[in-house]
Amino acid sequence: MNDNDRTAAISIGGTDYELVLTTKATKEIAKKYGGLSDLGDKLMKPENFELALDEIVWLITLLANQSILIHNLKNKDSPKPLLTDDEVELLTSPLELAAYKDAIVEAMFKGTKRNIESEEDSKNVIAG
Repeated sequence: MNDNDRTAAISIGGTDYELVLTTKATKEIAKKYGGLSDLGDKLMKPENFELALDEIVWLITLLANQSILIHNLKNKDSPKPLLTDDEVELLTSPLELAAYKDAIVEAMFKGTKRNIESEEDSKNVIAG
């Protein structure tokens, strides 16, 4: 599996970032939301605009930092700084954040695609 199979690209302040759903990110999402399906519900039905922006900023920061953390792990001599929520908020507009929601969904879909297929296969076996 190459990196493009599990990433979605965005640009923040003229810098390109890859959003990656890793096991580490999945654990953080589960801590905050209870699971990926609960996150999906939260993203699609925000209670208010400010909350939706906070959630998207948090997710972009989390998912973009996964690719930076992977880079830093593989390139210990030339680490890149992690992205912060403040940087995401200052370097984006609400309109951009709305567009990035699609990239978040794409990264999550790519990160869970094999697991979902495996679960469906096993459910079919049990039900049959």
